[in-house]
Amino acid sequence: MALKLLEQHGMEFFVEENRVRLQPKEVMRVAIAADHGGYELRQFLFIKLCDAGYEVIDFGDHSAKMHDDYPDFVIPMAQAVASGKVERGIAICGSGVGASVAANKVLGVRACLIHETFSAHQGVEDDNLNVICLGGLVIGHSMAWELVRTFLTARFSGAERHRRRLDEIAELEKRELSKAL
Repeated sequence: MALKLLEQHGMEFFVEENRVRLQPKEVMRVAIAADHGGYELRQFLFIKLCDAGYEVIDFGDHSAKMHDDYPDFVIPMAQAVASGKVERGIAICGSGVGASVAANKVLGVRACLIHETFSAHQGVEDDNLNVICLGGLVIGHSMAWELVRTFLTARFSGAERHRRRLDEIAELEKRELSKAL
C-alpha cells in the first residue's frame, strides 16, 4: 500500500546497504503520432500515457481527416526520437505498416510493427527499438496499452552481440547515405 502511494506521487523506493532511499522518478518523454486510421487509438493512448505520468509530445493528427497522410505526422515524431528530444515514439496508422515504413526512413530510428507483448519488450532489450508502430484498425485499446507499457518499461540489454549487430546496421546506414549524396 505504501509503495503504491509513493509511486502515485512520482517517487521510487530503493533499499541500499540496509537503508531506504526515496527519489523522484525520472519522467520519460514520449512522442505519439497518428493519421486518421490511428486517430482514435492515439487519443486513448495519449490520455493513458499522461495519466501514467509520462511527458507526452503529441504530433497529431488532431482530427480524423480521411485524406491525411501518415508521413506528415510520423516523420516529425521519428525525427524527435532520432534527435533525442524524446526517448521513445509511438506511431499509429490503420495497419501500422505505413507508419513503420515511414519512421524507419529517419536515420537513427529503429521502428517495428508490434502486436504482441514478447516483441514489445524483446525489440527494446535486443534491438534497442525506439519507436513502436501499431495498427489502429487492427488492435484493441486494451492490448495497445499493454504493448505500449511493455515497450516503454523495457531497457536495452547492452549485450555485446546486440551492440555488434546494431553497429553493423549503423554502418550500413552510413554507406547507404554516402551513396545517396
